[in-house]
Amino acid sequence: MNINNTKIFSMKKILIVGLGLIGGSYAKVLNENNIIPMGIDINQQTMQYAIKNNIIDNHNLSFDDCIKEADFIILGLYPNNVMTWLENNQNKIKPHTIITDCTGVKRKIIEKAQMILRDDLEFIASHPMAGKETSGIMNSSGDLFKKANFIITPTNKNSLEAIELLKQFALLLGCKYIEILTPEQHDEIIGFLSQLPHAIAVSLMNSHEAENYIKYTGDSFRDLTRIAKVNEELWSELFLSNKDYLISEINQFIIELEKIKKDIEEDNSESLKMKFSSSKAKRKLFDKT
Repeated sequence: MNINNTKIFSMKKILIVGLGLIGGSYAKVLNENNIIPMGIDINQQTMQYAIKNNIIDNHNLSFDDCIKEADFIILGLYPNNVMTWLENNQNKIKPHTIITDCTGVKRKIIEKAQMILRDDLEFIASHPMAGKETSGIMNSSGDLFKKANFIITPTNKNSLEAIELLKQFALLLGCKYIEILTPEQHDEIIGFLSQLPHAIAVSLMNSHEAENYIKYTGDSFRDLTRIAKVNEELWSELFLSNKDYLISEINQFIIELEKIKKDIEEDNSESLKMKFSSSKAKRKLFDKT
């Protein structure tokens, strides 16, 4: 661990808003580096768990006072809730505070956030490419981000200081790769790498009555459909917030599936072998090192 990273964040009062899987995991990483963040969540059971397990320390402050004290605010909220929270609470945030999120869509959020925020506050979006099929603080882990990718999506309204702060935060989390993308690039990439796989897994599970196949299932089916155990509230928001890119990716996938269907119909083994060889070579590029 780069000691400079720890020093940077130990000198800041950090507030995590929303202590779910990602927010809770952020808090646990900070804890492992002897930095205890403040945290707030509307779920009282979540708050009780976080306080009881010393994941956060609000110093007996009210939620409003935690917001007023913070130098760095991380919004671990669903996309639609990010804007609501900023609108309702920005008057409590002290000047020059840097605010980030961890949502899986960027264009819609960034444009509105930077439009409504006071001029003395800075919102810079980020996205840790890590997660689980389970949710909630009880499933959070300080290891969640180890060797993960971390994407920062600044605009011309963001400072070099804020970009560097998020880079250092990603290193503190244990992320292996840090990428700077435009909001548009982020959403296009996420449409393919994250949202399309979830759409495929959900469609596959819904294509048959699953209970008829449970006792015959092999590893390939389980591996492919693991992510079908989605949080329906969150993923509905993500799909609809990125509908243009996601629909484009679905259409491209259908084209490729139709090609395989045609090869099967025509008994074209050579074409199938070429597709299998191509996919195998491309998949090897994604193996973690």
